Amino acid sequence: MKNKFIKMNFLLFVGLLIVSFTSLKVEKKVVDTSKSTIEWLGTKVTGKHNGTIKLKSGFLNFQDKKLVGGEFVVDMTTIICTDLQGEYKGKLEKHLSSDDFFGVATFPEANFKTTKVAAISPNKYKLTGDLTIKGKTLEHSFTLDFEKNQATGTIVIDRSKYDIRYGSGSFFDNLGDKTIHDNFELKVLLVF
Repeated sequence: MKNKFIKMNFLLFVGLLIVSFTSLKVEKKVVDTSKSTIEWLGTKVTGKHNGTIKLKSGFLNFQDKKLVGGEFVVDMTTIICTDLQGEYKGKLEKHLSSDDFFGVATFPEANFKTTKVAAISPNKYKLTGDLTIKGKTLEHSFTLDFEKNQATGTIVIDRSKYDIRYGSGSFFDNLGDKTIHDNFELKVLLVF
């Protein structure tokens, strides 16, 4: 009887271990970069410009169907302006790629690595992590809304914190109507 009790407890213990480790399994979902999009918007005193930039790679980690992390790499060499045509379009794209802005020859990628995820609701999460732009890494947070196999969100980034100073009122006085606002937006659609 004592032997049977020990065996039963041992089997129960092993069963609990298996269930415990099974629930710790993290499912990695790779982002489909061909279907995902990033739209940028930059504003200035006298107007705004917008365009796209491509996601190079990314993945989201889920545990028990809940978001627990992720990483993303943006191909900075793909920055495109969509609100201009011809000569002005080319000039703006070249300027955004230059050292005045993103310095893509030296820094061809930007990335985000999640360090913390907080559920806001069943389908909405706040991601906090390390955002690296132009070789500088700072903590940044944003929210993502999930529906089926996609996530959407708007990320607001203060470029002055990444030493992108051109036309910034944070660094230069008397710019007047040539001032370019420090914050720019990224509207993200992640398909996985």
